[in-house]
Amino acid sequence: MRAAVLHETGQSKLEVLDDVEAVGFGPGKVRVRIRATGLCHSDISAMTGVLPQPAPFIPGHEGAGEIAEVGDGVSHLRTGDRVLVCWLPSCGSCPSCKRGQTQLCLAGFRNAGTPNFQRPGGEVFGFAGTGTFAEEVVIDASCAVPIPDDLPFDIAALIGCGVTTGLGAAINTADVAAGSSVAVIGCGGVGIAAIQGARLKGAAQIVAVDPIASRREAALRFGATEAVSPDGLGDARKRVAGSEGFDYVFEVVGKSATARTAYENTRRGGTLCVVGAGAMDDFLQLNMFELFFDEKRILPSLYGGGDVLASYERAIALWRAGRIDLENMITHRVPLAEINDALEQMRTGAALRTCIEI
Repeated sequence: MRAAVLHETGQSKLEVLDDVEAVGFGPGKVRVRIRATGLCHSDISAMTGVLPQPAPFIPGHEGAGEIAEVGDGVSHLRTGDRVLVCWLPSCGSCPSCKRGQTQLCLAGFRNAGTPNFQRPGGEVFGFAGTGTFAEEVVIDASCAVPIPDDLPFDIAALIGCGVTTGLGAAINTADVAAGSSVAVIGCGGVGIAAIQGARLKGAAQIVAVDPIASRREAALRFGATEAVSPDGLGDARKRVAGSEGFDYVFEVVGKSATARTAYENTRRGGTLCVVGAGAMDDFLQLNMFELFFDEKRILPSLYGGGDVLASYERAIALWRAGRIDLENMITHRVPLAEINDALEQMRTGAALRTCIEI
């Protein structure tokens, strides 16, 4: 089958090959025919080494498709079922799951260390235990979540990561208060979803911050009340929140420099929500006095900070009701053969989300 492979961490391009096989099928597993997958910035972060991932590997973790084969012991799925791929499934029995913090379950991360593809030259990993830049993928049955017939594959793919992450950061983690002021730093797909979440929660002012003009323009269409480049954040803060700062600031870049900027633009007693996935050697510096004196809440948000399955259902319900716009978040579409064009669209900021049609 065809798949896009990164041979070595640090390479900037993927090679689309037709000699890849999805392996590991057996009890408790399913084989999924991927129909659509989104390109998330985490895929690029894994390619560069910012996020740890053994190589060679197939990127992609934001996918949807159909069940092609069901392993023994799997009773809730059948061949032909439409599903989205969940890269962080919950086991239901670990301490995090028992506390109701299923997004902190480590079962999915364990999958990332087991190769689920192979080529004539050896084993190949799937990013985050999935690897959706491929025609097929073998995953645990818990990673395949059934979706309704009226949900298109491309929209389902977005819900599988970016939409759930951004919406959840605003709704679950930060729990944005109605009438509040919000700033979102970084307005790619996840940032746009956070903007929509803040709007749903009733934020009065939402300032979108991004260096790319097309993303600032998009942010206004999705619910931001104004959009500025990073050097305009200070003036926007004065207009919206005076000298005090924003009630909520979302950092959706994954760098200590932008997290520090977010902290400085959060009011005393306000909330900084860290959504971006950063590197292990990139440290955020805070002095102990400001940490104590300003009483700002610093809330990291992993995968939307809530029960993943419930978050999927909520996103689908909101989409059906017309409360969130997911169709227009997909600004580009490319076939798998042109995957490197999709990478360039993300690196340059031309795309909010690119759908790779497989």
